[in-house]
Amino acid sequence: MKTLRPLSRLVVAVAALLMISAYYVPLWQILMWAPQYPEGLEMNIWINTISGDVKVISALNHYIGMKHIEVEMFPEFGYMIYIVGFLIGFGLLTALLNRRIMLWVFSGLLVATAAAALIDFWLWGYDYGHNLDPTAAINIPGMSYQPPLIGTKQLLNFTAFSGPAIGGWIFIVSGMLVLATLGFEIYTSRKKV
Repeated sequence: MKTLRPLSRLVVAVAALLMISAYYVPLWQILMWAPQYPEGLEMNIWINTISGDVKVISALNHYIGMKHIEVEMFPEFGYMIYIVGFLIGFGLLTALLNRRIMLWVFSGLLVATAAAALIDFWLWGYDYGHNLDPTAAINIPGMSYQPPLIGTKQLLNFTAFSGPAIGGWIFIVSGMLVLATLGFEIYTSRKKV
């Protein structure tokens, strides 16, 4: 059974340990600017809650028929701590057991988790921006207000930005370290042949 090089084991362990940051810093952020809010409004998405100007954003969105933003509307907050914990544990186990097949599995798990998280966030944004209250104070027929998945989008007089917060960037770096390690292992094993 193929084993990992010592450097690869170290990098995988460090990448897994970096993910612990998800419990202490926000993973995602949504920022909004408008003429009446030049300083901007901010919403941070953590592993199990939301923070920032949530009440203000929620109140503004309610005028155009969007639901109030509440922690309870995100069932993911109930199980994300376990998913991240599993990824950390699997990464450390990969480094400890020293099996290349586990590095393949760990890489696949990270990619699948990232894809699932983005799809889930897009689906939430679609529902949030399209299922509007028809009796809202401001009702523009045919208009939807889906926030951007990643990047910037104009929503009426607001410019909205959505993207990784510090925890999200740490996760991205961690995933890139694992994928680069897998690439390194594949390259060096082929070079020996």
